Amino acid sequence: MSNQKIKKAGGAEPDEFEAQVAQELLNLEMTSTELKASLRDLYITAAKEVDCGAGRKAIIIYVPFKLQKPFQKIQARLVRELEKKFSGRHVII
Repeated sequence: MSNQKIKKAGGAEPDEFEAQVAQELLNLEMTSTELKASLRDLYITAAKEVDCGAGRKAIIIYVPFKLQKPFQKIQARLVRELEKKFSGRHVII
């Protein structure tokens, strides 16, 4: 079910981490009343976890160019919620 929140180029299968991020996006869509309508038509193309040094990690979420504007409208709330879910990591869209 989380595959509806991630669409990879060429129909490739998402890796385990990307599927986890997509599942959290789906959970936010189902549970968050303020993000529900905004997240309905949005999806990601990839997600990567990078090491920032000193034991810190960041999650980089890639979105299609045509969906960049809608993601920017909800970016602050979405990043805050995703950082709660992935504690100890920064989220970058």
